[in-house]
Amino acid sequence: MIYSLKHFIGFLLLLFVSESILLSETSKPNIIIVFTDDHGWADLGIQGVFDDVKTPYTDQLAESGVRFTSGYVTAPQCRPSRAGLMSGRYQNRFGLEDNRHNAYPWTEYTIAERLRDVGYVTGMAGKWHLQGQVDSLGKLPDGSDASKEVIEAGIKYNLGVKDPGQIQHHGFMEHLSGTMNTYIATHSPDGWDLGGIVRHEDRRYRLEVQAEWSANFIKRHAGGAKPFFLYTAFFAPHVPLEAPEKYLSRFSKDMPLRRQKALAMISAVDDGVGLITKTLQDEGVLKNTLIFYIGDNGAPLKIHKLDAPGNGPGWDGSLNDPWIGEKGMLTEGGIRVPFLASWPAGIPGGQVDDRPVISLDAIATALVAGGAELDDNIDGVDLLPYLAGGLNANSQDYLYWRWAGQYAIRSGNWKYLKAGKRDYLFDLSTEAHESENLIEQFPTIAKQLKNELIAWSNEQYEPGFNHPVGYAGDRYFDHYLDGKLAPAPARVAPSNNRQSLFKRRDANNDGFVTLSEYIGDPKGRNIPALTKRFHALDQDGDSRLNEHEIEN
Repeated sequence: MIYSLKHFIGFLLLLFVSESILLSETSKPNIIIVFTDDHGWADLGIQGVFDDVKTPYTDQLAESGVRFTSGYVTAPQCRPSRAGLMSGRYQNRFGLEDNRHNAYPWTEYTIAERLRDVGYVTGMAGKWHLQGQVDSLGKLPDGSDASKEVIEAGIKYNLGVKDPGQIQHHGFMEHLSGTMNTYIATHSPDGWDLGGIVRHEDRRYRLEVQAEWSANFIKRHAGGAKPFFLYTAFFAPHVPLEAPEKYLSRFSKDMPLRRQKALAMISAVDDGVGLITKTLQDEGVLKNTLIFYIGDNGAPLKIHKLDAPGNGPGWDGSLNDPWIGEKGMLTEGGIRVPFLASWPAGIPGGQVDDRPVISLDAIATALVAGGAELDDNIDGVDLLPYLAGGLNANSQDYLYWRWAGQYAIRSGNWKYLKAGKRDYLFDLSTEAHESENLIEQFPTIAKQLKNELIAWSNEQYEPGFNHPVGYAGDRYFDHYLDGKLAPAPARVAPSNNRQSLFKRRDANNDGFVTLSEYIGDPKGRNIPALTKRFHALDQDGDSRLNEHEIEN
């Protein structure tokens, strides 16, 4: 009898422990990060900058939680910004300074891996941009040979010659891999890419596909034994600027065409946010889901916001007002982005927070909420004590940036910026903001911030404080900060350049352009970029372009 009672008590204890573990797992919040692409700070309706922006679902998300007016990312460019987000570290620590670097180390412990290892189901839809691409000659960016498996996999999955497996190598159990094509193939229910050639009429608008995949991921895992982590990285409003009429018709045709297309794409993303939140509500998990909505960098204005024919100056139609500068600069227009957080069960709603925060803080917050430990490799800070616990101080003493020879640091309202031989000190609490350089009035503050920035920069993968200024360079700083406005380029009339390109590239006059014909003489040409563009244009996936595909 004692023996039976002993085992019965042991069984009850085991049952209690098992139920406790299950409860602890399911009580963890689900976590979603929505990351937009080249999305200017102004272009959410709730920012109150422009009346023509229509983002009701995203605005509602902000009202349910907190809108950070001084939310930043770690770089003014897509790839390093995403590397910082996924790793929770300043990407400078492992050498991915800008898009030219291929250093995203397949050794970083990502947020997906960290959450997977504490019991989460993990999924991703959209733009990854951290894979190691190879060119048409089978070379990696560092000049080494790509493996036969990588090349064959790229051909098999119609993804171009690149490694299609990088996403799942970083902790994502399920994924809808990214494509730069605006209209993409439908995908299988379990989320994996379908191989083979897909007819153009079977393709769908990628923003809708990404949103629907995200909603289906939620349906598959809501209410399960494990919480889920979902990373939805929308391709919008990044170029190419294209949207179906259902979104374009929401905006006046009197505005610049690029502006109309950008707002239409942002509206499509907003519909996606609406679908995601409705699905969470329908599945009964909205209250215990932590959602971050962040832009990856500021909008590219290319100095002049022109609606020129063809490619024009490169404006993507989005706007950074009231901040100065654009993508490719460490001014506010390049790094201050839409930044929202919502968690009805954990964050009081209706908050507007002016304190500076950075995307790394979103990662730290998600990890703590999910039960993962913050080690020394995480550069962010858990924001929950500040949002729910009433702490009034800034979450971090300093925020740092280094990108393509530009350096910046923010502490409180002060910001120090250096580019080449130029340096600036701004008080971001004033109306002048970055239009007034205060470095001569407050040399002691500038020196203290500069020294702190030098010390941080010397700790990075490539130490130093005098890297040459690249990308945007002098003309951007002349234009935006030093009063030397660059003249606007002359508008050009529409031409048949794309058609003539087809005729020039169709070397054998067979009515098609192959990849080797498209690249032409490889000497001095950007083969990886041309290869990527070729596969983006290849709408039917037959590895050759017809005249319609090049023109459109």
